[in-house]
Amino acid sequence: MAGARAVPLSDYLAALSAYDPTNAAHVTALQIRLPRLAAGLVAGAALGVAGTVMQAITRNPLADPGILGVNAGAAFTLLLGGMLLGLPDAAGAALMTLPGAAAASALVFVLGGGLRGDAGPVRLTLAGAALNAMLLSLVSAIVLLRRDSLEMFRFWVVGSLSEAVARPMGAMALLAAAGGLAALTAAPRIEALSLGDALSRGLGTRPGRVQAAALLAVTLTTGAAVGLAGPIAFLGLVVPPMARRVAGAGLRAQLLAAAAIGATLLLTADSLGRLVVAPTEVRAGIMTALLGAPVFVWLARRVRPGAAR
Repeated sequence: MAGARAVPLSDYLAALSAYDPTNAAHVTALQIRLPRLAAGLVAGAALGVAGTVMQAITRNPLADPGILGVNAGAAFTLLLGGMLLGLPDAAGAALMTLPGAAAASALVFVLGGGLRGDAGPVRLTLAGAALNAMLLSLVSAIVLLRRDSLEMFRFWVVGSLSEAVARPMGAMALLAAAGGLAALTAAPRIEALSLGDALSRGLGTRPGRVQAAALLAVTLTTGAAVGLAGPIAFLGLVVPPMARRVAGAGLRAQLLAAAAIGATLLLTADSLGRLVVAPTEVRAGIMTALLGAPVFVWLARRVRPGAAR
């Protein structure tokens, strides 16, 4: 209901029961605000789940899809596809980000030693930083070669919910749900893997398969979030510690809490961005970075060398 123009709940109810395309309040409610709300719920929940799985499987409190190069991979394939195939519409752009997010996620995990079951915090962070730097360099090269790609890059480099109505909402929601289901299914085995490779094998867990399931969950949820909102920074980093504090030690409970907290934080950031400089807006990706950067510094100062969590 909040924004540059207040839309009371009665207008939403009236628009849902008897939509009038000539009524500005009805158009704002159903064509702008509700799609934006849905995109924020899906993307925020997906990023919360992705960050929680990534931190659990690596035992790294600094693991996050944005920090580890997944968002840069999505931006790279978006611009590369636009350069080769022509500038896409919003739905086509959302689909172009998925291969890059998946490839970057897999490559960081492989370079960080995930396939061997020894993806330590330092190794994974270094692999992500290196891949992120390389991909951003390639993105800069594409922007310099094709100036018409700059406008598209400006949106995707930050992240926003402002174009939610043009995104393939149903497809991205199904993708996020599939990733969340994969994470919930693999959660007990991920918890066993956190005990160590030798002990987890003794309990009948196959580390390679567990890591592959976790990678699939992260790829699906991150790809869905990037497809809807672009790269939203820091959300996958700050949500997991909050979920652990709320839900306790059980990973399944943490995933459910992370989905709720992630959706709440992204919608809060988006709402604040629409209010602080109304009638213009600060994009949600900028607001999450402003809110999340201090938390990242605090977490980084708490990490001790050799500590798993």
